[in-house]
Amino acid sequence: MTVRAGREFLSIPGPTTIPDAVLQAMHQPAVDIYGGGLPQMTDSILADLSRLFRTKGRSYIYIANGHGAWEAALTNVLSRGEKILVLESGRFALGWGEAADRLGIKVEILKGDWRRAVRPAEIEERLKKDKAGEIRAILVAQVDTASGVVNDIPAISRAVKAAGHPALLMVDTVASLSCMKFEMDEWGIDVAVSAGQKGLMTSPGLGFVAAGARARAIHPKADLRTPYWDWTAREGEEHYMKYAGTPPEHLLFGLRKALDMIWAEGLENIFLRHRLLAEAVRRAVSVWSEGQALNFNIAEPGERSDTVTTILMNGGRDPEQLRKYCNDKCGVVIGIGIGALTGKALRIAHMGHVNAPMVLGTLGAVEVGLNALGIPHGKGGVQAAIDWLGEQVKP
Repeated sequence: MTVRAGREFLSIPGPTTIPDAVLQAMHQPAVDIYGGGLPQMTDSILADLSRLFRTKGRSYIYIANGHGAWEAALTNVLSRGEKILVLESGRFALGWGEAADRLGIKVEILKGDWRRAVRPAEIEERLKKDKAGEIRAILVAQVDTASGVVNDIPAISRAVKAAGHPALLMVDTVASLSCMKFEMDEWGIDVAVSAGQKGLMTSPGLGFVAAGARARAIHPKADLRTPYWDWTAREGEEHYMKYAGTPPEHLLFGLRKALDMIWAEGLENIFLRHRLLAEAVRRAVSVWSEGQALNFNIAEPGERSDTVTTILMNGGRDPEQLRKYCNDKCGVVIGIGIGALTGKALRIAHMGHVNAPMVLGTLGAVEVGLNALGIPHGKGGVQAAIDWLGEQVKP
């Protein structure tokens, strides 16, 4: 017996649900790469990306996922043998550091805890010890989708300044851009990276980098620059140079439509929608956790992200059983634990093209699974989510 039919609910932290309007925008013939409106579209997208990053700096588009954006950021500002500091709070800053290591960069990890955010005071303390200024860049994720944490980027930036350290501050916004506040220039961020498959509601395959003035000043001296990733090469007058070759036309058609949808809704409205839906998920998990079989991975409520909630399964229980039930029986796909949380956690995403019925439907399927599988849990998690939204979203 199954109640799986209709449209599948994709509740994983990337790729996220692609709006029908974005899919329709992509459903058109290819056009001339030297005309067909593509140069003008590219200019509009680049301007809108800088607007999203909240920077007067320059943005770049790569035919790549977030890992490609990582490499683009690293190779354009660093040289072989230089040292960086990676701020651990989950899997993804570590992954960025691993990419740097393979490029010949010296990597130091500021050890963290996968159940909490980065501590700015620890960053300041470490940087003050770097009297020779060996650390050239600091890498951190605003939201780590493995742990579910949100890091306080303004506080981290203030810690770097308090230490009087010249290192570049580089931030991964793959799971936060267009979902929650990010102010690149105001917060003193030198390089930011993102990708299209989460808050930007597009198909995987587009990576983005925004570079501020300090990063662009260092760029000419970086000896890791390669033809594909190089910023200078992508600033050429020829349109195709902005993509190091043939533009990814249909991904651009989709992205243009997604950006139009973002501006139509308004960033502040989008941020509020994400906060409300994230809290609805948290209200449900709080109730379920009364059964002691599951709990939040991130211990402090204020450090839980508005884009993904990571749920620990306690007592050696296998989360795959619940994940499989939701998928096979209900048509709801929730995320697995990754990295250090493999086989220990589940992840519910609430980012991008998402609304109350989608979130409540996902929570409902999880609660059905908890009941069906006899997993101890507090009753009424979905009702708690409903109550929250009913209190907050008034006529």
